[in-house]
Amino acid sequence: MPLPSAHDVALAAERRTAARLLLAHPLVTSAGPHSDVFPLIRRHADWLAQRFQQVFGYRLLVEASYARLFKAGLGTGSGHRLERPSTGTPFSPRTYAYLALALSVLVTAPEQLLLSQLVADLRAAAFDAGIEIADTGRQAERRTLAAALRQLVDWGVLTETEGQVAAIAEERGGEALLTVDREIARVVVAGPLAQSRNGADLVRRAADPGFGGPRTYVRRRLVETPVVHLDDLTDTEREWLRTRQRREAQAFSELLGLEAEIRAEGIALIDTEGELTDLHLPGTGTVAQAALLLLERLVDRLRPEEAGHPAVGGRLFIGVPVPDGLLPELLDDLIEEYGRRSSWQRGHLEDRDGFLAAVLDLLVRMRLMAPAGPVRAEGHGLPEGYEQAVADGRSVTDVSQARGQGSADGGWILLAAAARYATTVAVKHRTDRSPADDDSKEPSL
Repeated sequence: MPLPSAHDVALAAERRTAARLLLAHPLVTSAGPHSDVFPLIRRHADWLAQRFQQVFGYRLLVEASYARLFKAGLGTGSGHRLERPSTGTPFSPRTYAYLALALSVLVTAPEQLLLSQLVADLRAAAFDAGIEIADTGRQAERRTLAAALRQLVDWGVLTETEGQVAAIAEERGGEALLTVDREIARVVVAGPLAQSRNGADLVRRAADPGFGGPRTYVRRRLVETPVVHLDDLTDTEREWLRTRQRREAQAFSELLGLEAEIRAEGIALIDTEGELTDLHLPGTGTVAQAALLLLERLVDRLRPEEAGHPAVGGRLFIGVPVPDGLLPELLDDLIEEYGRRSSWQRGHLEDRDGFLAAVLDLLVRMRLMAPAGPVRAEGHGLPEGYEQAVADGRSVTDVSQARGQGSADGGWILLAAAARYATTVAVKHRTDRSPADDDSKEPSL
């Protein structure tokens, strides 16, 4: 086979750069922070649109001034939340409400309008929709509204021609002149609003992979989450992945430059450049440092014996229940050992319940821990009419009870991927592996 030419290598690199940017930032504008890559998106628009549709079932719209990748959801509890850049505080339901109301106004707004007029129109839209909003004269409410409008500025829906949207948070309520991009406002929402009865129905419909079925859902899950454990998938999805995981790994490497780490308990796509994630562990800050230290101690305490794939004589552990009381006990130990001398934030040290909640939130988003409860392999969170059973009755890896027997709702599960962060590694030599073993029989996480 002849080696690829310099032109082919450069072409593939350009397409990969454009695809990676769209995956991380589904809305890219010609005047925004990623304007240097926008010409590559325009140049390869047809190829990118075809590939995103074929691989993920995502629609790509590229116009003269913006590109919008319409991603689909993964179901309840799998969204990527918005946060206030200054504090990292997640948007509250009220902030999302203001964001949605502002978009409903801006799609038909004049090209320019005053901040005060936008607020008045927003309140009128809320009244028409039967939505109760608090008095925007209160300081906390003004800050919430300002956060929503700031997000619209970051997306390019609003441009601060004179003044800033933050003026709404001032004590006497400042003023600003805003320029509106109605086209971008119309493409912000990716979900099927017209067909949805309510918010829950919108989430379900957005997560439906459509004609792509299990193939499309698995690919979305692989690329949109830090790790996919086997019981995150139905029988059909697990069977599809088992027979194609090596080919899929090669495809993800070529399209996005991601390397697949395949283990007995699941698969993770690794971005060695660290550009395609909004979460980092190890990371900076009190919460990330405590989360890493907590993981190390949990793995040391709870690592199961004889973990491995059943096909090679092991037992499949996708997760192990965390005993009641262990999490606050370990966090208290960490605070005494590291918190005082590591300049951890005082607010966290004084509010240990809130500190633990923040640490667990990060670990859940990283798919390293999970609340105990039903999983997708048991039919939880599936779209209506979704195919679950393997068509020809072929046997698939049994993942029942793989997160521990008797783990009741309300508890916590330490997931297999957490073992990657352990300070010591248990190495077991295997001599019974045969060449006929399939791809799923890799060492445990």
